[in-house]
Amino acid sequence: MSTPPGVRLEQHHETGDTMPSPATSPAESLTTAPSPRRTLKLTERESLDLLRSVTLGRVVFTQHALPAIRPVNHIVDEEAVIIRSHLGAAIVSHSAVRGGAVVAYEAEDLDPVEHVGWSVIVTGTARLVTEPAAVTRYRKLLRPWVEPEMDQVISIQIEMISGIRLVDGRRQD
Repeated sequence: MSTPPGVRLEQHHETGDTMPSPATSPAESLTTAPSPRRTLKLTERESLDLLRSVTLGRVVFTQHALPAIRPVNHIVDEEAVIIRSHLGAAIVSHSAVRGGAVVAYEAEDLDPVEHVGWSVIVTGTARLVTEPAAVTRYRKLLRPWVEPEMDQVISIQIEMISGIRLVDGRRQD
């Protein structure tokens, strides 16, 4: 496989894997950027289908009156994004309050070299899942990828969903 023009490869100091080297300065980053991109608005259905196609995203919530963002894995079940967390996490305490907490959830698949792909944003109410059968079902379907043990299940009911696709600005679709 050939390396795209303008991309340097370097060896990771811990794993030994070869990976693209980050730009060393803003000017260097601008010289390697591809042509301008166009954004295409996605329908709600397209956005939901794309969200279902990935398993990693970011939940955005309020912590100490400031925005906080955490990477999490997810599944989409009907019209809800399901995530898991641990008992001490701020998102859990917010989700457990009566009525839940308004949060945002974002996922994407963006090519770091070509700068094309898509991004989907959900806004909804996060609530702690407490019904035992639902908790058991989601624990089987959604395996956390970080420690500590993710013993809590949170459902984000999708109230708004939007998405964009980034495409090469030279192409006409």
